[in-house]
Amino acid sequence: MSFSPPPPVEVLSLQDQRQRWERKRSRTSRELVQTEQVYCQQLQLVSTFFVEILKAKGTVKQDIRDAIFSSIQAIHSVNQSLLVHLENGFFGPGLDQFCPHLHLYNTYVDNMYNARKVLEIQLKKNKAFRRFKKLQEARPEFNHLLLEDLLQLPVQRIDQYKHFLQDMAANSSPGRPDFQQISRAVSAVTDVSHRIQDNRRRHDNDLQLRRVQKLLKGRKTKVLASGRWFVREGWLKVVPQKGAEAKARMFFLFSDVLLQARRCSPLHPTHADRFCGEQAFPLQDCTLDKVFGHTRGRGGLLSLTFPKAKLLLMSSDQEDLDDWNQKLTSVIRSVGGMGHW
Repeated sequence: MSFSPPPPVEVLSLQDQRQRWERKRSRTSRELVQTEQVYCQQLQLVSTFFVEILKAKGTVKQDIRDAIFSSIQAIHSVNQSLLVHLENGFFGPGLDQFCPHLHLYNTYVDNMYNARKVLEIQLKKNKAFRRFKKLQEARPEFNHLLLEDLLQLPVQRIDQYKHFLQDMAANSSPGRPDFQQISRAVSAVTDVSHRIQDNRRRHDNDLQLRRVQKLLKGRKTKVLASGRWFVREGWLKVVPQKGAEAKARMFFLFSDVLLQARRCSPLHPTHADRFCGEQAFPLQDCTLDKVFGHTRGRGGLLSLTFPKAKLLLMSSDQEDLDDWNQKLTSVIRSVGGMGHW
């Protein structure tokens, strides 16, 4: 039996590798310029056909206009300047001039959820603005884009910048004149990207807190609180201390408190799908023990000890119990309690 030799392994010379980097960088640079041209054109649509005309017509008050469009005109101005540099191949200097203006993007992303809310209110209550928006969007220049789509562009563009600039930095030799400038731009744009993600998490958390608050009957139980984060919710059985029957209760776990609630009567005319808060357990001085329950068993018990109370919770779902244990342990540790395994 004869064996054929393995195919030769391609070994790139340093020159070949540099040429490959240069081709990748050139392709990324070209895409950056092309997408920047489209981006600036779309920002121009918002500036010309919405902000400027609304300012002239007075269809909405200035404070409402500022709330909806925020810093988008200023962003358009600095991006037009960036585009001139990019089109002429001056990527490093252009980015160096552009990055100090990223605070305009910070302003924009910090306002984006409020802008969306104000826009929705105007579309609902202001007939003149609703008609104006529809007429503007019907222009051929908009190519079927809605104002809502266009207002998302600065947020989306930050993620595109991050992608393009990381690629350019990865395919640039440290010896290139603009390498440091591009690297600084990657860092600056990444900071804005993190800000967007943080704002999104905060917004989603606020929606969760408001959802839970609406699930609870009455105003006695206050879910909305500064700095509070929603963690999880679910049914667990409360095991009484003196051998009575365990009762199923809904629990809402937050970053500082565990809320116990019971379902309202299904016969209630308005509250049949809601819950009544029974007790809130602050987790700062809580001790958690997993009484029994393991990966091969069917559920188990969690024992929570508070300064003035003790709670024994049961689940027959092992995966669900393990998740409650993990989440509770994490929260208790973060607020300074003493969680045990």
